[in-house]
Amino acid sequence: MADATPSILLLGATGQVGHELRRTLAPLGTVHAPDRTTADLTAPASLRRVVSDVEPALIVNAAAYTDVDGAEDAPERAATINAEAPGVLAEAARDVGAWLVHYSTDYVFDGTKHAPYTEDDTPNPINLYGRTKRHGEEAIRDAGGCHVILRTSWIYSHRRSNFVRTMLRLAEEKDRLAVVDDQIGVPTWAGWCAEATASVCEGLLADDDASRTGVYHLTGTGQTSWYGFARAIFAQFGGLDVTVEPVSSEEYDTAAPRPAYTVLDSSRARRAFDLTDTPWTAQLARFGAREAV
Repeated sequence: MADATPSILLLGATGQVGHELRRTLAPLGTVHAPDRTTADLTAPASLRRVVSDVEPALIVNAAAYTDVDGAEDAPERAATINAEAPGVLAEAARDVGAWLVHYSTDYVFDGTKHAPYTEDDTPNPINLYGRTKRHGEEAIRDAGGCHVILRTSWIYSHRRSNFVRTMLRLAEEKDRLAVVDDQIGVPTWAGWCAEATASVCEGLLADDDASRTGVYHLTGTGQTSWYGFARAIFAQFGGLDVTVEPVSSEEYDTAAPRPAYTVLDSSRARRAFDLTDTPWTAQLARFGAREAV
């Protein structure tokens, strides 16, 4: 796996983080990014064929079912994509001797803690999305190959549906917005996440140290509520005449329950892979200064 030009298999390349990974992984090797017709996570058997054909040194799985509320009405689809497919991918990676890097979520925790969650805390998801992601973690672990699971949170970018884009769109339609203020987490820019992931992957390819296998948290530092995040977004972009009002989760009903506190402690990943300590506010500033690509 120490080939000078290793093959890298990237799944989910059209998603928020996946789109950025095309750029950040390119210097590390030859990136293969098959579309859904070739690598279909709803038909996990297709993943074995793709891995066998590419024979990658590294697999990065940025594909997932991420609709938290939608998962409640589509449990089988969410489970196939988030739990079964990662397990099959992990087995295929093991069989060809590849590293698997896979993304998970802060929603594997129940939110009852009042200090940042570490990798040693016991997951206890309270919604179906979180349960399927946790089952995916377990399937990867049980496959027994070399893997790194990166739990991240509150991803946003210039692509797809995400909180930042929703807030900016609503600010053009309304002069007053109500945003939940009792759910606390760490906003994560997809561009930063992809850069940090590339640093992780570079380390894995360089030393091929199986002892790095395991779960790591990958977010910036600091914390905020959705309300605080919304205010920061409008301050960053400016020129938007909108009033933001804090509301409780009880006042903002959703199909899936949300954990109240899911701040992740990412110090283990920073130590293991020599990552920069980046506040979430600094990520938002970089995002705001960058044009959509």
